[in-house]
Amino acid sequence: MYLIGLTGGIASGKSTVASALADHGAVVIDADLLAREVVEPGAPTLTDIAREFGSALVGADGGLDRGALGAIVFGNPAALARLNAIVHPAVRALSNERIRAAELADPDAVVVYDVPLLVEAAVDHPFDLVVVTQAAPETRIRRMVDLRGMSSEAAALRIRSQADDAERSAIADIVIDTDGTLEHTLRQVDDLWTGVRGDGNAAGTESVGGRI
Repeated sequence: MYLIGLTGGIASGKSTVASALADHGAVVIDADLLAREVVEPGAPTLTDIAREFGSALVGADGGLDRGALGAIVFGNPAALARLNAIVHPAVRALSNERIRAAELADPDAVVVYDVPLLVEAAVDHPFDLVVVTQAAPETRIRRMVDLRGMSSEAAALRIRSQADDAERSAIADIVIDTDGTLEHTLRQVDDLWTGVRGDGNAAGTESVGGRI
């Protein structure tokens, strides 16, 4: 199995790259989906969140009131740290299970762990390659305004709340530049896939932290 860690800031094109890798045949495991799974009704993680932040966060249907939780933790680093201390270990355990299952199903699989908070959560899976998607802040703000209906101010705040490009680049084996056209991004993914499938070491074709 070849394990790729894929990360990038909000609206940096990470989902596009993940989808393109899936089209090539990679097994994509989405950390955001895992984070939702671990707080499903009745899950121990949800119980821990309610105990820490209040039972009012759990609705009549047993589900998490994400809006109310977000209002508590967004812009409050201490509260966010408490939430992450509950959620991240649960997501890490579930991701380990899914990665092992993918390897058992196909020992030659290329598995992509799509994890937005790879830097922030100090994810420590034994990645063979770390890929970072990157675009200029103004490009990302425009995408959030056009595609997500956010205000420019809200989009900029979301970017500032995450790790910056320098922090992500510091852990990258390969940086995919998504600032250009979709075709330009997909060509870079094609090159990445060729490197992985060609010699099992895409980073070997570029300098560490290199841009393709």
